[in-house]
Amino acid sequence: MSLLSQAFEPFYILDKTTAPDGYGGVITTWTEGAEFDAAAVLDASPEARVAEAQGIRPVYTITTHRSVILRFGDVVKRDRDDKTFRIKSDGDDKLTPNSATLDMRQVTAEEWGLPNG
Repeated sequence: MSLLSQAFEPFYILDKTTAPDGYGGVITTWTEGAEFDAAAVLDASPEARVAEAQGIRPVYTITTHRSVILRFGDVVKRDRDDKTFRIKSDGDDKLTPNSATLDMRQVTAEEWGLPNG
C-alpha cells in the first residue's frame, strides 16, 4: 500500500436537485451520490492565511485517483466530518500520465457550506 493510498478516505459527490416549493420558489436538496477515495489538504501558505484573514474561504488541494474526474463547480463531502467542498479547478488540468506508476489527479477546492433553499 502506498503512502498516497493511506492518506485517502471516503468522499461523496453531492448531487443537486431542485423542485418547486408550491409558492413560486424552488427547493434545493443535496444528496450523496457516488463514493470515491480522496485526500484533502489545506493550503497553509502565508498567502492563504492572509487571504483567509481577509474573508476568503479556506483553500484545499483534493487528490484522487486518475479515474475520478471532478469538474469545476462540483460539490463533494468528506465522510469523516461531513465537511463540504466546492471544486474550483478542472480535474483534467493536473494529473499523472497513464504511463506513471503514481495514480493521481488533483483539483483545487474551497471549503463551502451548502446553501439553503
